[in-house]
Amino acid sequence: MASNCSLLKLHIHTTQTPNSHIPIPFTKTPFSSPSPFRAHRYHLSFTSTLIHNHRTSQPWARLRIRSSLSSSSSSNPPTSKESAILQAKTCLSTTLEKPLNNTKLTNKLKRIKQPRFRVEIPVIDDSPESLSRLAFEVFGELPIRRKGSPVNILVIWPNEAYKEAALTEFESYPSCPVDHIDFSGVTGALSSADVVVFVAPEGANLGSVKSVAEEFYPRPVVIFNPRWAFEEESEFGELSSFVGSFEVVYSFMGLEVKGLLSKRKGVIFKCVRDGVVSGERWSVLVEEEDGELKVVSTFKARPSIGEVENVLYNLMAMNSPVTKSVRFLKDLVSNVTGKK
Repeated sequence: MASNCSLLKLHIHTTQTPNSHIPIPFTKTPFSSPSPFRAHRYHLSFTSTLIHNHRTSQPWARLRIRSSLSSSSSSNPPTSKESAILQAKTCLSTTLEKPLNNTKLTNKLKRIKQPRFRVEIPVIDDSPESLSRLAFEVFGELPIRRKGSPVNILVIWPNEAYKEAALTEFESYPSCPVDHIDFSGVTGALSSADVVVFVAPEGANLGSVKSVAEEFYPRPVVIFNPRWAFEEESEFGELSSFVGSFEVVYSFMGLEVKGLLSKRKGVIFKCVRDGVVSGERWSVLVEEEDGELKVVSTFKARPSIGEVENVLYNLMAMNSPVTKSVRFLKDLVSNVTGKK
C-alpha cells in the first residue's frame, strides 16, 4: 500500500449493490466450540464455509487498516475482492516461477523436494458455479514468467459437478492453458501438465491427493482452499505430515473477540512476497477503538487456536474485566479455518 492506512470493508447485510468487495460477515448468534478450550471462560473457534459468489454484491461497513509490517501492498490485508485475488495470484505465481524455471526438477539422478504450496482466499458461496468463477479469476491468467512454452495447469476438482461448472466457466477463454478433471479422470492426464492444482479437496480426498502428488513428482502441486479444518490436520494420521508439507503462500481470515459489553474485529494474515516462502510470518491484526486494525502479534509458524486465543484474551483483558468469547468469523475465508 502506498501508505500505512487503508480501508478494509466489512460485509454487514445482504442487500444488493453494484460494489464488489471481500465479504466478511459478522453473525449475531452465539457460537459454541468443540475445541479443548471449552473449559475456559472464553473460547475461540474456526469456521468452514469458503467460496465467494461474484454475482452477489453487498454493502459494507468500514475499518481502516494500519500495519507496521511493511509499506508494500502485499504486506497488508486486502481491501477488496479484487485486491485479494491479485495478492494471491502474485504470491502464487512468483513462488511457482523458480521451480518451473529450474532445470534440476528434471534431473532424476538426485531426488529433490517437490514444490508444494497452499492458497486460501476469502470466500462465501461453495456452489460449483462460484468456486469455478473464483478459480477462473485466479488461474485464468496466472502471470507466471517462464522461458519457452506457456505453463500448463491441470485443475483437479472434488467431483464431476464442479468439473462441469469449471468447463462452462472457462469455455469463454479457449486459449487459457488450464485443463479440468475430477479425481475419476486422473489416469493419463498428468503427463502434459506443468502444475497440478487441487481445488477445495476434502479430507476424504487426501489419499487420492497424495497419490497424484507422488505420481506428479517432481513437478509442483498446489492445494487451493482445502475444505478441512486446520485443527483437524493433526488427526489425519499418516497423511498429517503430507498435508504439513504444503507451504502456505497466501491466507487471510477474519476473527472476532467478544467481551461482556463489546466486541472487537480483527484479521489473521500471511502473504509470501517475491517468491520467498521461508521467513514470512503470520500476523494477527485487531481493531482498535478508532476503527483501525493494528498488528498486535506475529508468528513464525501458523498459530494454533490456543496461541491466537491467548493473544486476543490478553489484549481484551487490558481493556475489559471479562472476555466472553473469541471466535473466527462465520463464512469468512477458507475451510482450513474450521467448521461452523
